[in-house]
Amino acid sequence: MNITVTTTEQTDELVRIAISGEIDAYTAPVLREKTQSFTKQENIKVIADLSEVSYMDSTGIGVFVGLFKGIKANGGHLQLTGLSDRLKRLFDITGLADIMDINPEVKGGIDS
Repeated sequence: MNITVTTTEQTDELVRIAISGEIDAYTAPVLREKTQSFTKQENIKVIADLSEVSYMDSTGIGVFVGLFKGIKANGGHLQLTGLSDRLKRLFDITGLADIMDINPEVKGGIDS
């Protein structure tokens, strides 16, 4: 039950983070704490690489919904990349894949 959140790139307008490990009731507070500041920045673009996330439950979904809402409320954009088939299915089942920007590629991301 561990999680690592690493900032791989950061400018005034763009932040790329890599998340690895499991996102569940025990680790979700850590993820929330490490990403909370993004919800307070205006026009921020956040790209979250989930390619190393081995497990996520509904608590993790809740963290991403909160992050999405907070970033969007300040004119920003959240993109999730590198989701495994299992994680992608989780977002599909909940209907969040229709609302959130999910890019299957790890590299690339938001252009503007």
